[in-house]
Amino acid sequence: MDQAERLREIVKANNVPKMSARVITVTSGKGGVGKSSISLNLAIALTHEGYRVVIIDGDFGLANVEVMLGIHPTYNLSDLIYRNKSVSEIITKGPEGIGFISGGSGIQEMNELTKYQIMYMIQNLAELDELADIILIDTGAGISNSVLEFVAASTEVLLVTTPEPTSITDAYALLKTLNRKSDFDIKDITIRMISNRVSSEEEGSDLYRKLNTVVDRFLHLEMDYLGAVMQESNVSKAVMHQKPAIMLYPNIQFSKKIKTFAKILCEKDDIKGENRRGIAQLFSRLLLSKNKKN
Repeated sequence: MDQAERLREIVKANNVPKMSARVITVTSGKGGVGKSSISLNLAIALTHEGYRVVIIDGDFGLANVEVMLGIHPTYNLSDLIYRNKSVSEIITKGPEGIGFISGGSGIQEMNELTKYQIMYMIQNLAELDELADIILIDTGAGISNSVLEFVAASTEVLLVTTPEPTSITDAYALLKTLNRKSDFDIKDITIRMISNRVSSEEEGSDLYRKLNTVVDRFLHLEMDYLGAVMQESNVSKAVMHQKPAIMLYPNIQFSKKIKTFAKILCEKDDIKGENRRGIAQLFSRLLLSKNKKN
Protein backbone atom coordinates (compact mmCIF):
# COMPACT_ATOMS: atom_id res chain seq x y z
CA MET A 1 0.00 0.00 0.00
CA ASP A 2 1.51 3.35 -1.06
CA GLN A 3 1.33 6.62 0.90
CA ALA A 4 -1.75 7.88 -0.95
CA GLU A 5 -3.65 4.65 -0.30
CA ARG A 6 -2.70 4.74 3.39
CA LEU A 7 -3.93 8.32 3.60
CA ARG A 8 -7.28 7.38 2.06
CA GLU A 9 -7.66 4.72 4.72
CA ILE A 10 -6.86 7.28 7.43
CA VAL A 11 -9.45 9.71 6.06
CA LYS A 12 -12.05 6.95 5.78
CA ALA A 13 -11.33 5.66 9.29
CA ASN A 14 -11.66 9.12 10.78
CA ASN A 15 -15.09 9.66 9.26
CA VAL A 16 -14.59 13.14 7.79
CA PRO A 17 -18.07 14.67 8.11
CA LYS A 18 -20.20 15.19 5.01
CA MET A 19 -22.27 17.97 6.58
CA SER A 20 -19.58 20.58 6.27
CA ALA A 21 -18.78 24.27 6.05
CA ARG A 22 -18.89 26.02 2.71
CA VAL A 23 -15.33 26.70 1.53
CA ILE A 24 -14.58 29.48 -0.95
CA THR A 25 -11.00 29.90 -2.20
CA VAL A 26 -10.01 33.42 -3.27
CA THR A 27 -7.08 33.58 -5.67
CA SER A 28 -5.44 35.62 -8.44
CA GLY A 29 -2.83 35.25 -11.14
CA LYS A 30 -0.50 37.84 -9.60
CA GLY A 31 0.07 39.92 -6.51
CA GLY A 32 -1.12 43.47 -6.00
CA VAL A 33 -4.62 43.04 -7.44
CA GLY A 34 -6.51 43.55 -4.18
CA LYS A 35 -7.31 39.90 -3.52
CA SER A 36 -6.72 39.95 0.24
CA SER A 37 -8.71 43.15 0.65
CA ILE A 38 -11.65 41.55 -1.13
CA SER A 39 -11.31 38.39 1.00
CA LEU A 40 -11.32 40.33 4.26
CA ASN A 41 -14.19 42.66 3.40
CA LEU A 42 -16.24 39.84 1.91
CA ALA A 43 -15.82 37.87 5.13
CA ILE A 44 -17.27 40.78 7.11
CA ALA A 45 -20.13 41.23 4.62
CA LEU A 46 -20.99 37.53 4.99
CA THR A 47 -21.13 37.87 8.78
CA HIS A 48 -23.66 40.66 8.25
CA GLU A 49 -25.75 38.09 6.37
CA GLY A 50 -25.82 36.00 9.53
CA TYR A 51 -23.03 33.50 8.79
CA ARG A 52 -20.15 32.40 11.00
CA VAL A 53 -17.08 33.13 8.88
CA VAL A 54 -13.43 32.12 9.24
CA ILE A 55 -10.58 33.27 6.97
CA ILE A 56 -7.57 31.01 6.48
CA ASP A 57 -4.55 33.01 5.32
CA GLY A 58 -2.98 30.75 2.72
CA ASP A 59 -0.39 33.33 1.67
CA PHE A 60 2.28 31.53 3.66
CA GLY A 61 5.10 33.69 4.94
CA LEU A 62 3.48 36.98 3.87
CA ALA A 63 0.33 37.09 6.05
CA ASN A 64 -1.47 39.85 4.17
CA VAL A 65 -4.75 39.53 6.03
CA GLU A 66 -3.23 39.81 9.49
CA VAL A 67 -1.28 42.90 8.38
CA MET A 68 -4.51 44.46 7.08
CA LEU A 69 -6.17 43.75 10.42
CA GLY A 70 -3.19 44.86 12.50
CA ILE A 71 -3.33 41.65 14.54
CA HIS A 72 -0.61 39.25 15.66
CA PRO A 73 -1.94 35.69 16.04
CA THR A 74 -0.47 33.69 18.89
CA TYR A 75 -0.76 30.42 16.97
CA ASN A 76 -1.02 29.31 13.35
CA LEU A 77 -1.76 26.19 11.32
CA SER A 78 1.66 24.72 12.13
CA ASP A 79 0.74 24.78 15.83
CA LEU A 80 -2.28 22.62 15.04
CA ILE A 81 -0.09 20.11 13.23
CA TYR A 82 3.02 20.00 15.43
CA ARG A 83 2.10 21.36 18.84
CA ASN A 84 -1.27 19.72 19.43
CA LYS A 85 -3.15 23.00 19.59
CA SER A 86 -6.89 22.77 18.99
CA VAL A 87 -8.73 24.53 16.18
CA SER A 88 -10.35 26.92 18.64
CA GLU A 89 -6.89 27.83 20.00
CA ILE A 90 -5.47 28.77 16.59
CA ILE A 91 -8.46 30.94 15.62
CA THR A 92 -7.84 34.64 16.26
CA LYS A 93 -10.91 36.81 16.69
CA GLY A 94 -11.25 39.60 14.14
CA PRO A 95 -13.65 42.50 13.61
CA GLU A 96 -17.41 41.90 13.42
CA GLY A 97 -16.96 38.40 14.81
CA ILE A 98 -14.95 36.89 11.95
CA GLY A 99 -12.35 34.27 12.80
CA PHE A 100 -8.85 34.23 11.35
CA ILE A 101 -6.33 31.40 11.03
CA SER A 102 -2.76 32.23 10.07
CA GLY A 103 -1.25 29.67 7.73
CA GLY A 104 2.32 29.98 8.97
CA SER A 105 4.39 27.49 7.00
CA GLY A 106 1.83 24.73 7.45
CA ILE A 107 1.27 23.73 3.84
CA GLN A 108 4.97 23.62 2.96
CA GLU A 109 5.53 21.25 5.90
CA MET A 110 2.75 18.82 4.98
CA ASN A 111 5.01 16.54 2.93
CA GLU A 112 6.67 15.49 6.19
CA LEU A 113 3.55 14.64 8.20
CA THR A 114 3.40 11.34 10.06
CA LYS A 115 0.31 9.14 10.13
CA TYR A 116 -0.54 10.43 13.61
CA GLN A 117 -0.18 14.08 12.54
CA ILE A 118 -2.45 13.51 9.53
CA MET A 119 -5.09 11.87 11.72
CA TYR A 120 -4.85 14.65 14.29
CA MET A 121 -5.07 17.39 11.69
CA ILE A 122 -8.11 15.95 9.89
CA GLN A 123 -9.93 15.27 13.15
CA ASN A 124 -9.37 18.85 14.29
CA LEU A 125 -10.29 20.42 10.96
CA ALA A 126 -13.55 18.50 11.15
CA GLU A 127 -14.20 20.61 14.25
CA LEU A 128 -13.69 23.76 12.16
CA ASP A 129 -16.44 22.52 9.84
CA GLU A 130 -18.75 22.74 12.84
CA LEU A 131 -17.47 26.10 14.11
CA ALA A 132 -17.92 27.95 10.81
CA ASP A 133 -20.64 28.20 8.18
CA ILE A 134 -18.32 29.70 5.55
CA ILE A 135 -14.54 29.44 5.31
CA LEU A 136 -12.63 31.78 2.99
CA ILE A 137 -9.13 30.72 1.95
CA ASP A 138 -7.02 33.69 0.88
CA THR A 139 -4.31 32.08 -1.23
CA GLY A 140 -0.94 33.44 -2.18
CA ALA A 141 -0.64 35.20 -5.52
CA GLY A 142 0.51 33.59 -8.75
CA ILE A 143 0.86 29.94 -9.67
CA SER A 144 2.96 28.46 -6.87
CA ASN A 145 2.36 24.83 -5.93
CA SER A 146 0.46 25.77 -2.77
CA VAL A 147 -1.91 28.03 -4.73
CA LEU A 148 -2.56 25.36 -7.37
CA GLU A 149 -3.14 22.69 -4.73
CA PHE A 150 -5.65 24.84 -2.85
CA VAL A 151 -7.56 25.73 -6.02
CA ALA A 152 -7.55 22.16 -7.37
CA ALA A 153 -8.94 20.86 -4.07
CA SER A 154 -11.71 23.49 -3.97
CA THR A 155 -15.29 23.42 -5.22
CA GLU A 156 -15.74 27.21 -5.28
CA VAL A 157 -13.13 29.71 -6.43
CA LEU A 158 -13.18 33.49 -6.74
CA LEU A 159 -10.62 34.69 -9.30
CA VAL A 160 -9.66 38.34 -8.79
CA THR A 161 -8.12 40.20 -11.72
CA THR A 162 -7.58 43.80 -12.82
CA PRO A 163 -7.38 45.51 -16.24
CA GLU A 164 -3.57 45.48 -16.13
CA PRO A 165 -2.23 43.29 -18.98
CA THR A 166 0.01 41.35 -16.58
CA SER A 167 -2.95 40.59 -14.32
CA ILE A 168 -4.95 39.21 -17.25
CA THR A 169 -2.13 37.08 -18.66
CA ASP A 170 -1.22 35.77 -15.21
CA ALA A 171 -4.85 34.87 -14.46
CA TYR A 172 -4.93 32.91 -17.72
CA ALA A 173 -1.61 31.24 -16.86
CA LEU A 174 -3.03 30.17 -13.49
CA LEU A 175 -6.07 28.55 -15.12
CA LYS A 176 -3.94 26.95 -17.84
CA THR A 177 -1.57 25.40 -15.31
CA LEU A 178 -4.49 24.30 -13.16
CA ASN A 179 -6.18 22.66 -16.15
CA ARG A 180 -3.08 20.52 -16.73
CA LYS A 181 -3.12 19.05 -13.22
CA SER A 182 -4.08 15.39 -13.21
CA ASP A 183 -6.25 15.79 -10.09
CA PHE A 184 -8.21 18.77 -11.48
CA ASP A 185 -11.75 18.12 -12.70
CA ILE A 186 -13.74 21.07 -14.05
CA LYS A 187 -16.99 19.29 -13.11
CA ASP A 188 -16.03 19.61 -9.44
CA ILE A 189 -15.43 23.35 -9.40
CA THR A 190 -17.24 26.67 -9.90
CA ILE A 191 -15.00 29.60 -10.82
CA ARG A 192 -16.38 33.12 -10.44
CA MET A 193 -14.39 36.10 -11.66
CA ILE A 194 -14.23 39.53 -10.01
CA SER A 195 -12.99 42.47 -12.09
CA ASN A 196 -11.24 44.69 -9.55
CA ARG A 197 -10.02 48.29 -9.76
CA VAL A 198 -11.89 49.07 -12.96
CA SER A 199 -13.09 52.51 -14.06
CA SER A 200 -16.65 51.44 -14.89
CA GLU A 201 -19.08 48.52 -14.91
CA GLU A 202 -18.57 48.29 -18.67
CA GLU A 203 -14.80 47.92 -18.31
CA GLY A 204 -15.35 45.17 -15.77
CA SER A 205 -17.78 43.31 -18.03
CA ASP A 206 -15.44 43.66 -21.03
CA LEU A 207 -12.55 42.32 -18.97
CA TYR A 208 -14.60 39.27 -18.02
CA ARG A 209 -15.81 38.63 -21.58
CA LYS A 210 -12.31 38.82 -23.03
CA LEU A 211 -10.74 36.49 -20.47
CA ASN A 212 -13.67 34.07 -20.44
CA THR A 213 -13.65 33.83 -24.26
CA VAL A 214 -9.98 32.84 -24.30
CA VAL A 215 -10.38 30.45 -21.36
CA ASP A 216 -13.38 28.80 -23.01
CA ARG A 217 -11.74 28.52 -26.44
CA PHE A 218 -8.35 27.19 -25.42
CA LEU A 219 -8.91 25.54 -22.03
CA HIS A 220 -12.56 24.51 -22.41
CA LEU A 221 -13.33 26.05 -19.04
CA GLU A 222 -16.14 28.45 -18.31
CA MET A 223 -16.17 31.08 -15.59
CA ASP A 224 -19.14 32.83 -14.04
CA TYR A 225 -18.99 36.57 -13.46
CA LEU A 226 -19.55 37.87 -9.94
CA GLY A 227 -19.15 41.54 -10.84
CA ALA A 228 -16.91 44.60 -10.99
CA VAL A 229 -15.33 46.71 -8.25
CA MET A 230 -14.38 50.31 -9.01
CA GLN A 231 -10.99 51.83 -8.25
CA GLU A 232 -11.36 54.01 -5.13
CA SER A 233 -8.71 55.78 -3.05
CA ASN A 234 -10.56 55.12 0.22
CA VAL A 235 -9.88 51.39 -0.13
CA SER A 236 -6.13 52.07 -0.01
CA LYS A 237 -6.66 54.44 2.92
CA ALA A 238 -8.45 51.69 4.83
CA VAL A 239 -5.49 49.36 4.27
CA MET A 240 -3.14 52.05 5.58
CA HIS A 241 -5.33 52.42 8.68
CA GLN A 242 -5.40 48.61 9.08
CA LYS A 243 -9.19 48.69 9.09
CA PRO A 244 -11.58 46.93 6.68
CA ALA A 245 -12.99 49.42 4.17
CA ILE A 246 -16.49 48.03 4.67
CA MET A 247 -16.32 49.22 8.29
CA LEU A 248 -14.34 52.44 7.86
CA TYR A 249 -16.16 53.59 4.72
CA PRO A 250 -19.45 51.64 4.62
CA ASN A 251 -21.09 53.91 2.03
CA ILE A 252 -18.42 53.95 -0.71
CA GLN A 253 -19.03 51.99 -3.92
CA PHE A 254 -16.46 49.34 -2.94
CA SER A 255 -18.29 48.50 0.27
CA LYS A 256 -21.68 48.45 -1.44
CA LYS A 257 -20.33 46.11 -4.13
CA ILE A 258 -18.80 43.74 -1.58
CA LYS A 259 -22.16 43.59 0.22
CA THR A 260 -23.82 42.77 -3.11
CA PHE A 261 -21.27 39.99 -3.74
CA ALA A 262 -22.05 38.53 -0.32
CA LYS A 263 -25.78 38.46 -1.08
CA ILE A 264 -25.18 36.87 -4.50
CA LEU A 265 -22.96 34.18 -3.00
CA CYS A 266 -25.60 33.42 -0.38
CA GLU A 267 -28.19 33.03 -3.15
CA LYS A 268 -25.85 30.84 -5.22
CA ASP A 269 -25.15 28.36 -2.44
CA ASP A 270 -25.88 25.42 -4.73
CA ILE A 271 -23.79 22.76 -2.99
CA LYS A 272 -25.64 21.63 0.09
CA GLY A 273 -25.83 18.74 2.51
CA GLU A 274 -23.88 15.59 1.75
CA ASN A 275 -22.48 16.95 -1.53
CA ARG A 276 -20.69 19.82 0.20
CA ARG A 277 -16.94 19.41 0.60
CA GLY A 278 -15.88 21.12 3.82
CA ILE A 279 -12.48 22.21 5.04
CA ALA A 280 -11.54 18.77 6.43
CA GLN A 281 -12.26 17.13 3.08
CA LEU A 282 -10.44 19.91 1.21
CA PHE A 283 -7.29 19.32 3.26
CA SER A 284 -7.73 15.57 2.81
CA ARG A 285 -7.67 16.09 -0.97
CA LEU A 286 -4.70 18.42 -0.55
CA LEU A 287 -2.77 15.79 1.39
CA LEU A 288 -3.72 13.06 -1.08
CA SER A 289 -2.44 15.20 -3.94
CA LYS A 290 0.87 15.80 -2.14
CA ASN A 291 1.32 12.14 -1.24
CA LYS A 292 0.76 11.02 -4.83
CA LYS A 293 3.91 12.96 -5.74
CA ASN A 294 6.04 11.41 -2.99
